[in-house]
Amino acid sequence: MAGNTFGQIFRISTFGESHGIGIGVIIDGCPAGITIDIEDIQKDLDRRKPGQSNIVTQRKESDQVQILSGIFEGQTTGTPISLYIQNKDQKSKDYSHIKDKYRPSHADYTYDKKYGVRDYRGGGRSSARETAARVAAAAIAKAFLTQKGITITAYVSQVGNLKLEKPYQELDFTEIEKNIVRTADATMAVKMIDYIKAIRKEGDTVGGIVDCVIQGCPVGLGEPVFDKLHADLGKAMLSINAVKGFEYGSGFEGVTMRGSEHNDVFENKAGTIETQSNYSGGIQGGISNGMDIYCRVGFKPVATLMRPQDSVDQSGDAVKVEGKGRHDPCVVPRAVPIVEAMAALVIIDHWLRNLTVRA
Repeated sequence: MAGNTFGQIFRISTFGESHGIGIGVIIDGCPAGITIDIEDIQKDLDRRKPGQSNIVTQRKESDQVQILSGIFEGQTTGTPISLYIQNKDQKSKDYSHIKDKYRPSHADYTYDKKYGVRDYRGGGRSSARETAARVAAAAIAKAFLTQKGITITAYVSQVGNLKLEKPYQELDFTEIEKNIVRTADATMAVKMIDYIKAIRKEGDTVGGIVDCVIQGCPVGLGEPVFDKLHADLGKAMLSINAVKGFEYGSGFEGVTMRGSEHNDVFENKAGTIETQSNYSGGIQGGISNGMDIYCRVGFKPVATLMRPQDSVDQSGDAVKVEGKGRHDPCVVPRAVPIVEAMAALVIIDHWLRNLTVRA
């Protein structure tokens, strides 16, 4: 199976399955001398882990990270970094009933046909559990970016039809971690939580949108043709399980505007060139322009339902499929740190690539 590595200079390779012994990541190309606090890595893993609230899957995983190599006395050494997370609460029997069945909108059928073998226990390699390895790796990237003055903040902006109407500039980001749905508005948080709980009682699921804002990014990250910064951000976000859409800047709403409205006019502010508006989303010609980079990532409803669905088995015979065990009724609260992680991996990789441009 190819496609387990992401990045050009700051490269990560993840390994492991949902119900295997554990999952992990190897990071290559990380600069030496970055101060790393294992508690910072654990903090982001705790934001992603299952069982953290009553609106997510109740699988109980501590997601305790182990550093196997590449960090000595709290600093990166420049050698490959290996991070490992043991699986402790697997309940593979919850999946024995779908061993020969294809769950609607899962990877069961495509994996089976492509590889001729399929790990049906929680989806195996196709499980979103793999993203814990990405979050762990990105905590290293975040430590580097923080030293460069770059911050990355994601939050839930929509669940079903419930959505924040204010632009991110008018939101209070300190509210995000104060509520279990991870939205930036206390009043909307209550509505979203109640809605997710109601959906769960019905045995159904619902999707949502996670917004991401990258601040402090310098001018010049990204390449003008195939490696455009927004193209790499799009690939990164679309590689996350359940993601169905990505837009940055004005996105699809930009098509309703005229060029005279949409153009970001340049101005000189105390010796710094900025734009009066930011419909470009901080990226022009595939290259960062120094303004905030912001994007939106759309997640579909979780495919596993706690109610019967029609499907077929490996022989093509009609069957009924019903979810068992522990599953998220809405994935977006736990997706917030994953979106931040993928943004961090893209930005650090382009930062390091940019060092060679004028060498």
